[in-house]
Amino acid sequence: MFDLTAEIYHDADKAREHLEAIHWPHGPYCPHCGNANPERITKLAGKSTRPGVYKCNECRAPFSVTVGTVFERSKIPLNKWVLASHLYASSKKGMSAHQLHRMLGVTYKTAWFMAHRIREAMKEDVKSSGPLGGEGKTVEADETYIGKRETPRTPSPQRKGRPYLKSGGGAHKRIVVGLVERGGNVRMFHLNDATASTVRDVLVRNVDRASNLYTDSSRLYTRTGEEYASHKTTNHAGGEYVRYEGGETVHSNTIENVFSVFKRGMIGVYQHCGEAHLHRYLAEFDFRYNRRAALKVSDTERAADLLRMARDKRLTYRRIGETSHA
Repeated sequence: MFDLTAEIYHDADKAREHLEAIHWPHGPYCPHCGNANPERITKLAGKSTRPGVYKCNECRAPFSVTVGTVFERSKIPLNKWVLASHLYASSKKGMSAHQLHRMLGVTYKTAWFMAHRIREAMKEDVKSSGPLGGEGKTVEADETYIGKRETPRTPSPQRKGRPYLKSGGGAHKRIVVGLVERGGNVRMFHLNDATASTVRDVLVRNVDRASNLYTDSSRLYTRTGEEYASHKTTNHAGGEYVRYEGGETVHSNTIENVFSVFKRGMIGVYQHCGEAHLHRYLAEFDFRYNRRAALKVSDTERAADLLRMARDKRLTYRRIGETSHA
């Protein structure tokens, strides 16, 4: 639990100071030119200047701690941003925009846009974090299907343009592929089509080939599994969900549990999201799982991480509008 009466959730100046402590632990620096020399940075003050504005004497540009973050140019008080970030960081299955607008006292449209900006901040930098797994480590992979798809599937050459008629199995649903390192992080991806080729592309880009790969018996992983140190499967169709083999526990239950929390949030809390926005919801659930309580990460630490990751990410109304109609 966190203290809802804390000043950073009610006072915009205290919230700004909190954000400065997270982004500028060694003092302010100019986001325009990178100047961090305290003698060449001036804090502006006056009746016509809002609190927290600095001027860089190198490039002569004014700036504040929100420049270059998802909070930039927002007219919403910064304390409401800090509170919303903490709520999303600490809610295991998410928080709807309707709930957020009631708690913050903002309009639903504002709450919806805030939620998407926060999800943008939650997006991990895959390149800097490197691949999952490695020598001696185990990565589980699986796919799941959720919601009615809004984009047509890519025509299959084998079907010669005929429609997909199979019921169940995700023929008319959105496709999500998940990868999780046991005891480590998870990454989920929205795919338009789940084929051996598209699933292989996700695996080889995100999982170290020295890893042990555990999946179910789906043919999507058969050939790709040969590229890894080992590939072991369980036969779900035959009722086999776990197998003990040579001191190893073979299963894909970890990624199934990740999907369970994700679906409980999407169905029970969010209820509906446009397919064009699904990748942002996946980033939200990835963020919380990768900082879960089992890794000794507290709600406060998770919220601080979220505020820290808000830098160098912008999301405007125009971009959301363009995406939603893509």
